[in-house]
Amino acid sequence: MIDYSKFKKSLKQLELQFANYQRSAGRTDLSTLDKEGIAESVIQRFETCYDCVWKHLKRYLVETLGLPDVPNSPKPIFRLAADNRLFRASTEQWLGYADARIQTSHDYNGDKAQMALALMADFIADAIALYQTLTEETWE
Repeated sequence: MIDYSKFKKSLKQLELQFANYQRSAGRTDLSTLDKEGIAESVIQRFETCYDCVWKHLKRYLVETLGLPDVPNSPKPIFRLAADNRLFRASTEQWLGYADARIQTSHDYNGDKAQMALALMADFIADAIALYQTLTEETWE
């Protein structure tokens, strides 16, 4: 049986920090540095959650679906997951999340960060849907 607690915790933390980021946009009591720090935290939590997602997905493909020779990298795993109808969103959407993760790995500022932040609401919704599919639990 797969333990999904890390996946759930990382997704909850991302969800909470993204909500904090959205609220911070209109706050005049926060400095630019504070707002940048909140945005950077969202991206770091995205990276952590994204890594949990593909690693748990790999375990599901191997242990639950019994697929042999599952690769050890996100994009092929996302394609296999899509082939097995585990995603609500398109394969291209998940590959876009993979690209965002790669692009933000060393650059939290500028266009790359803004691109990742623009994907965050969709990523969170798609990750929640995937969590529910894999665990057969309702998201709290």
